[in-house]
Amino acid sequence: MQDFVIKGDFLEKANLSPKELLVDFAIFLYEKGKLSMGQAKKLSGLGQLSFQAEMAKRGVYLNYGVEAFEEDLKTLGIAK
Repeated sequence: MQDFVIKGDFLEKANLSPKELLVDFAIFLYEKGKLSMGQAKKLSGLGQLSFQAEMAKRGVYLNYGVEAFEEDLKTLGIAK
């Protein structure tokens, strides 16, 4: 696959740094279910807590549904 390049003048017009755009893009892909948390965090270049803080700033929450919760309960031996 080919690398993706955005010209600096577009970032200037959007008032975004390359880092800000990368974080926004990583969070967008996570929210849409295109990347896992680990993949999105790696793309953003942030650590776990910093990435989650950036998600919270944007009103994006962990993708943790009922199925994952029930699986965790089974793993912990709380549910069958």
